[in-house]
This record gives sequence, structure tokens and C-alpha cells, in this order.
Amino acid sequence: MTEKASEKMDIASNENEGVDVDESLYSRQLYVMGHEAQRRMAKSDVLIVGLNGLGVETAKNVILAGVKSVTLHDDTLATMNDLASQFYVSESDLGVPRAEISAPRLAELNPYVPVSVLTGDIQLETLKNFTVVVLIEIPLVEQLLIAQYCHENGIAIITSDVRGVFSTIFCDFGEAFIVSDVDGEPAASSMIATITVIDDEGGGVPKQALVSVLEETRHSLSTGDVVKLSGLKELTHFNNKEFEVVVKDPYSFEISLDHVGGWMSKEATLYPHSQYVQGGYINQVKQSREIHFKSMQETIASPGEIVCDFVKAGDRVMTLHLGFQALQQYKALYGGNLPQPGNMNHANEVFQLASKLNDEQKLVEDLSPFEVLLQQLALGSSGLISPICALTGGILAQEVLKACSGKFMPIKQWFYFDATETLPEDPTSLSIDDVAPRGCRYDSQIAIYGKDVQDKINSLNTFLVGAGAIGCEMIKNWALMGISTAPGANTHVTDMDLIEKSNLSRQFLFRNKDINCLKSTTAVNAAKAMNSSFSAVSYESKVAPETESFFNDQFYESLDFVCTALDNVEARLYIDQRCLFYNKPMLESGTLGTKGHTQVVVPHLTENYGATRDPPEKSIPVCTLKHFPNLIEHTLQWAREFFEEVFKQTADDCGYYINSPSLEEFQTTYLANQQNMKLSTLKRMHDALVTSRPDNYSHCVSWARLKFEDLFSNNLLQLLHNFPLDRVNANGTPFWGGAKKPPTPIKFDIEDPLHYSFIQALSNLRASSYGVEVPGHDEIDVVIRDAVAATVVMPFQPKEGVKIASTEEEAKAENGNGESSSGGMEDIDSSCNQLLSALPPISDLSGKGITSIDFDKDIDAHMLVVSCVSNLRARNYSIPEADLHTSRGIAGKITPAIATTTALVTGAICLEIFKIIQKFPVTKLFNSFNNLALPMFTTMEPEPPKVTETIVCGKALKWTPWDRVDIQNPDMTLKELIDYMDNEYQVELTMLSSGVSILYSDFMNRKKMAERMNMKIKDVVASVTKKDLVEGQKYIILEMITNDKETDEEVELPYLRFKLYE
Repeated sequence: MTEKASEKMDIASNENEGVDVDESLYSRQLYVMGHEAQRRMAKSDVLIVGLNGLGVETAKNVILAGVKSVTLHDDTLATMNDLASQFYVSESDLGVPRAEISAPRLAELNPYVPVSVLTGDIQLETLKNFTVVVLIEIPLVEQLLIAQYCHENGIAIITSDVRGVFSTIFCDFGEAFIVSDVDGEPAASSMIATITVIDDEGGGVPKQALVSVLEETRHSLSTGDVVKLSGLKELTHFNNKEFEVVVKDPYSFEISLDHVGGWMSKEATLYPHSQYVQGGYINQVKQSREIHFKSMQETIASPGEIVCDFVKAGDRVMTLHLGFQALQQYKALYGGNLPQPGNMNHANEVFQLASKLNDEQKLVEDLSPFEVLLQQLALGSSGLISPICALTGGILAQEVLKACSGKFMPIKQWFYFDATETLPEDPTSLSIDDVAPRGCRYDSQIAIYGKDVQDKINSLNTFLVGAGAIGCEMIKNWALMGISTAPGANTHVTDMDLIEKSNLSRQFLFRNKDINCLKSTTAVNAAKAMNSSFSAVSYESKVAPETESFFNDQFYESLDFVCTALDNVEARLYIDQRCLFYNKPMLESGTLGTKGHTQVVVPHLTENYGATRDPPEKSIPVCTLKHFPNLIEHTLQWAREFFEEVFKQTADDCGYYINSPSLEEFQTTYLANQQNMKLSTLKRMHDALVTSRPDNYSHCVSWARLKFEDLFSNNLLQLLHNFPLDRVNANGTPFWGGAKKPPTPIKFDIEDPLHYSFIQALSNLRASSYGVEVPGHDEIDVVIRDAVAATVVMPFQPKEGVKIASTEEEAKAENGNGESSSGGMEDIDSSCNQLLSALPPISDLSGKGITSIDFDKDIDAHMLVVSCVSNLRARNYSIPEADLHTSRGIAGKITPAIATTTALVTGAICLEIFKIIQKFPVTKLFNSFNNLALPMFTTMEPEPPKVTETIVCGKALKWTPWDRVDIQNPDMTLKELIDYMDNEYQVELTMLSSGVSILYSDFMNRKKMAERMNMKIKDVVASVTKKDLVEGQKYIILEMITNDKETDEEVELPYLRFKLYE
């Protein structure tokens, strides 16, 4: 980074200090953008010119993100063509300016972002009031004029246009734009294993050092990255210094010791014998980069490298650059009119205009191979559809946020997208009549795909599982596309969750008034408001085995496809199995911050969702968690478990005791079920109900003070007593080495802010649990200090005979045994009886219960406890501490999310619907992988389903997970099934079962076999399983074992699906 760039970043940082950020609203987005970028956005004014479908989509995403203000300009009167993509325009708004229609509805999205309307001609001088200017659907001559003015006056300018299934974006953020984070990846952090100073060959001051990290973790750095070292106890002169790295391998890198201005040559002589022994961390320091943009005038004839889908780079995307210019020329020639849909003469004229432009700009050597591409651009140019607007609007809005915040790498400088795979290969296949307007709200979509495709869309029956961020965007797109608007068609939407405040920054169908309402119902009602013909039904049921009687055979068979909008893999895998069983397409998408993916699953054409899976998330070893943490993730998990035990499990245990009819009932029904843990359970209960039960807030403080001593001093002193610092392993290596860092017990100091926060956070939550009043703001400090001073803390005395697991195997064995060895050969049953007898009688505890507290990451009182406990333990082990926001993200396992990525993936997956209903081949289907931070966009053809090959009677029989043996005759007998398998598959059925029940086998009792042979299969099932068939169940699955008739070898076949009734 240049000195000038560094100064600019410092100035920007200072200017943004003091800008408040509502963490409860922007919670998930802050894990994408960060507080500093969010503050910069909150100081940025944005002008959006053009409120068609793309404009309103962009404005929606920018407002949700939380800029300072958004001003809209569009005096264009709304027409029927707007209804297919502009979600805030309804039939009653036709004839009203689009900005006037959109402004009040957009203003509802975020109370922190005022939305205003600018009318009349835009004066160039007015543009100086804005940080970013966005131009949409503006003539090229005007774009060039405004873009040049913005370039000269330091105003970020973005232009964009959508034409049919094509779109373009241009960005110019000025001659010296600073990007604070070029890739959006979290800064790498690793624990150091060794540091070896590389001696200078000439005997002078060392110039390099080799840094290695622990073998089980990669450093994830690249050459040129900058790191800061910290926590080194021997080479302390390395601490808090920054170094540029040269990567040697995934586990080591070199650092230049004179990289930071020669400090090494001056200071190293003070430490001539310093050698690395143990500990320390490397933390990547993300570097800013200065980006130089050219004006639009400079780049239009020489666009440079264009951002696009990787598979479409090269001459194709250069052709689109020419094509969009040709469309602008066509409009200028014909009074602002675009080519008529279906009119090949108009399309050919656009091709000729593009050819002339290419003669001048010389961007493509031969344009003739791309004639069809340019014809497709021209023929659909008057159409505007929701999926393309959503996809492009997500990308465009993220560029606006980049211009405001300096976060992530901008598009430099042109971007193009097309979805020609959704169109027929022959442009002449749709006549002028096929795509002519019908005077309906879908005319803009009909102009691209034709009336027949629109009729199919209207008749679709769909199932949307999840109504969160992706679900909201999806149902909006479907309503605008016209899905489920024909008589008898329905979209089904289910989601069990209620709306929370943190949802409002991404789930744009929800408002403050909807908090605590059902997501599914609210989303459906909002979508119906956009299109009154949209037929949708909402549910609050989980899609799982326990609801199969509700989401039954009849339900799934009525569907055309299923779309998942879920946040967990387990639910996706279940729905995947349902789609396999019913042979239904599945549309899957997901986001992680600026990253988004889509997957289209089509029966028999593609692999199913569950065919490939990510490796399971690595769990923290028990031994590491309990005794040897080395990362903040370890201490946060430990703190979560502390919270669960103290504020949840103990209260639940006491509650069960208090509500038990008798002591005997408590022993036989509750304690008996936790035999291995009953002693620790009773100890906690005795402490909660007797020893430490608080009568006032001071008692809560004293309890917290003693907890501090146990957690952060006594337990660690015991650990060091068991494993002294000079302990060595059996092989002679130091016990405390590598990932095992010796702890440092903490001496309590009430003046230490973290110590004080721990006492107050625990005391407040304990008071809440016991119904104890918390002192007011003016007096609480005095109460806390007095109570701490009055608490008697006994000096630590090590216990002999205590066993502490030092390996993962020992830790697992300790967990399996349940009770830890905490005091010699303690008789567990005797101790349990003593504790039980010391508990207050149940009758005395009526009305004196303890409130059980379920951890909620969004409740600050809960997070303060977890954060304080985690950071104190981190301090014990010299682990870098984490602020409340970072701790909330890790402890709450929050998935970073932002509205822009959501819009992108839903637009992309909705485009696949057009391919599915037209029954296009698999070569036309696309899975997509996108990263708005880089930016990077790529698509690929889905993998085909895995083929299993079986040899039967010398012939190959091939099948995939989509295949099965399907029996459609409900009256088929067992004998008829045996004959059917013989005739159709040339195999002998040797066993047939339903679950664990064997219906038939070739070794079964001959009398039973004879009885069952002429019985209907469904009667055999009912007779053998002794279970009534579930009402509404149309099919049962039967498992078969079959043998080759010729070789008598077992033959693998797919499962058998048997139809129970017509």
C-alpha cells in the first residue's frame, strides 16, 4: 500500500468514528461488511436514476444495507411492462411516475435510511451532493456526459442496463480508489510451532526467520501477505511487529527481519541469546490497495478485461459489449424504440450496427460466429424479467456498497451477463405472434419466452421450504413471473420460524410490525400484494419424517418442483430424499456472506443433492476444550458449556426436583436415568438450592466472585500441580509444548474492566434466574464493590489423587465414566444419599423455583456472560481475546449474510425454472458459484447421476439413484410379483421385506409361503407388520434380495416402490 493510500485510509477511519451502528438490525451483515465499512456506508448518499425492475431491486438492496440516504429519480410513467419485474408497481399504479410509486414503499425497508425523490431534469451540479450515482436504462449519450462529470469531480458512477436475458454494469470509482479488503476472507490466524532465525552467511545481523505453524493447521497465507506476531515470551522483540511473508509450504513461511524499517538491526543485539521456546500467534494484517479507474469515454472503445462468467470470457463477452452499444444506436435511430420481439429484420439490423462498431473498435476478429447471440439480444431487448433484475440488482447493489465503503474489490470496469441457455437455440422459433403482447402483466416476460412458456409458468405447482432471506426473494420472483396464477395451481410455503429484528436487514418482505409473526404467512401475504393472482398457501410445519402424513404422497405428486431455502444441511438432505422418491426437480441455493451457490437437480439428468457432501465440521477435541485450549473458538465453546451447565441444566435439574411428587419419584424417574452423572448433578443442585442460593444481589456477587476464583485460578493451579512446567513425556519431550500451552492463573482485580464485567454479567443473570432485584444504575457499582470486598476467598490447596486427562483418549474415557475423580476413592452412592438428604424438602420449595435460561446469541446479557468467561480463559492461556461482536458470531455460529448475495442466487436459480419447464437437456442446466467480494462468477453443467451396473443373465442392467422397480398394480399378489421379477428382470426373488419385517424368503416355512403366495402384497404387509397403513399413504417401499437365474449369484437392484391404491 502506498503512503498516500495509507493516509487516505486513516482519514476515512477518523471521519467515521462516532457513527452508531445498530447491531441488532445489521447483526448478520456486520459479519460480512464489518463495523468500519458499515460506518462508511452510513455516511454515504446514493442517487439512483431509473426505477424499472433493476432500479427498484438495486434500491431495495442498498437501503437494506444501511447507507445514509437514497434519492430516486425517474419521471417515467409506470406501464403494463413494469409489472413483470418492478415489485412495487401494481395495476392501480399504472400512469404514475415510477420513482413516486417506489419511494414510500422503499422507505419502509429501513428506518435509518431516508428515501427522497428528485424530479425534473438532473443538473450536473446536483450530483456533487452524492457519494455514488447509479444510472439505469439511460441513453448512452447521457451516460457519457454524467459519467465524465462524476469522474472529474470524484463521484463514484455506476451505470447498468438489462435487456431480456442480458445485462451490463459499468463502474468508475475515480482515479485513486482505496480498497480496504480485496477478497473478503477473514484474516488468517495460526498458533506458532517454531521460529528459526536464519543466520546471515557473512556473520552479520540475521535477515530472515522461518516461522512454522502447528501441523494440524495450515497458515492459509500467500507470498506478499503481511502478518503481525504476538504472544511470544522469549523473542519479545518480535511481538506486535508486522512482517511480509514468503510462503515456503502450507505450514511455514519466511519473514524479512528488516521489513519494518531496520528495527531488527538496532534491537536484535539486545537479545543475542533469545531462542524461540513456545507459544505465540501469527495474525494476518489485511492490506489496502489503490485502484485506478478510467472514465467511461476512455473504456467504451477499449474495455480491457471484462468481468463475466468464466466460461463465457473472450470474444463472446466482447461481442456483448458491442451489442449493447448497437442497441443504444438502434434506439437513437428509431426514436427510442427497441427492436420488436420476434422481428428478425430488426434483429439483423442490430447485428449490422454491431459489425460496424467492431470495424471501428476492432474488439472481435470475426463477429459472424456470434450472429445468433446478437439476434437473441435484440429480439428480447424490450423484455424485462424478475430473475435477471434480481441477479443483476444483487451485483449492482454490491458495487454501490463497495463504492461507499471501500470494502471488497470492485468490478473493473465492465461486467456482462447472459442467460441464453434459457432460450431456444433457433431465434426464429418464436414468431412475432408468439411473443406479441397480450395486454397482461406478463407481457414483458412473454416478449422473451413466448405465450406457451408463460402458460406453463402460470400452471406450476411448487413447494418452497423456508421463508427466510432466500425464501422472501424467491417468492417475490415467483409472484412476478406468474408462477401458480392459473386456476388450480398453488405454491406451498412452509417455515416454523417467527420474524426477529435481525431478519429485517435481509428479508425484505418483513417490517417492524411483523416481528414475532410467522415468516411463512407474512411472506405469502406480501407476495400476494405484489400479484393478486398469485395463489399461495402458508404452513408452519417442519418438513421431516414426523410430518409425512401431512406432506404426503398426494402432496408431493401434485408438485412440479421443490425449492429449498434452508439454513441446514440435514433438512436439505431429507428433502433431497423426498425428491428422489417422487422424481421431482429440486432447486437448491445458499449463501455465505458474499459467496453464493446454486444447484439444479433434475430427475435422471443430474445427480441428486446428497450425492456429494462437504466433509463434516471438525469438532474440538474434549481434551483441548477442557484443559489445553489454544484458539478463541476453544474458549468460547467452553464458555457456552459453562453457561449451559450453570444457567440451564442446573435450573432444569432443580425444577424437576421441585415439581416431583416425592423424593422417591425424583430418584427413580430422574436420577436413575443419569446414573453416571448423578453425583455431579446433586452437587450442582445442592449448591443452587442450599449453599449458594441468593437472598439478595450481594449474594449473587459473592457467588460470582468465588466462581472467578475457581474457573480462572484454582482449577488451573490444580492443572499445573498435576502437570508442572518442567514435566516431560515418556519420550523425553516437554509436556508443555506444541498445541499445549501452560496456563497462567489470574489474580482477581476489581479495577480490571474484564474482571469487573465478569462479576456484573454473572451476578445480573443469576439474579434474573432467582428473581432477585438488581440494584439501579446509581448504586450497583457500590453494591458490587462492597460484596466483592466482603467475600471470603480461601487460599488454594492442591488436591492429591485428582486425575486430569492429558490426551484425547483419556478425556473420552473420563467422559464415558461420567463422574470425574475429584476426591480420592469417594463412594458415589453414599455421597449421593448425603446430598439428597441435605436438599430442602420438596414441600418447602413451592414457589421457589429457579428460572431456566436458554442461551440466545442475540440477547446481550447472555453474550456478556459467554464473552467474559471466554476472554478470561483466553487470558489464562495467552490466547488473543475477542470483542463481543466477534464472540457472538463464533459462539452463536452466526452465518454471515447480506441481501445482495441473496438476490443474486435467487435470480440465478429462478432462471433454471425456464429450462426445466421447456425440458432442455442437461447441457443447458447450470450450477453456479459466485463471490461478490472478488468479484467472481462461474457456472458449470451439473454432474450426471451415478450409474450402477448389474450383470443379469450375461447382460448389463444400468440404473441410477433416480430409478426403482415401480409396481403400479395395487392388487398384485406375492406370486405375481415373483413372476414379474422373473419375466421383466430375469431374476429370482429370494427375499422381500418391509422395514425389519420379512414378507417372503425362499427359506421360510412352506405352509406360510403357500398362504401368502396368493395374498395381495399390501395384505401381506399388513398381516406381517401388524401395522395399519398410514391414512393417505399411497406407496410403500419394499426391499428385495434377488439372484441371477443363470448363475444364482446375488444381483443388486434398486428398491421396489409399491402402489397401494389408484
